[in-house]
Amino acid sequence: MQVYYHPRFRKAYFRLPLKIKIKAEAKEKVFREDPHNPSLKTHKLNGKLSRFWSFSVDRKYRILFEFSKKNEVIFLDVGNHKIYN
Repeated sequence: MQVYYHPRFRKAYFRLPLKIKIKAEAKEKVFREDPHNPSLKTHKLNGKLSRFWSFSVDRKYRILFEFSKKNEVIFLDVGNHKIYN
């Protein structure tokens, strides 16, 4: 799985606490192997964000992404549930 990082994602990732960055990197490794691994709790979003998907870094933090092409995704944002607003 090829992952591209949107500038918004890069900026939000830079601001994360170190503990969350470490968790996010571990989850990204799992995601690259299988984006629908049950440990990620990957789910399609609804409403105005229905084009996008999300997976869990931990109980509080999520990564918002979009499937762009076969085997390609764009990580759009990372943070708590406020990223859905």
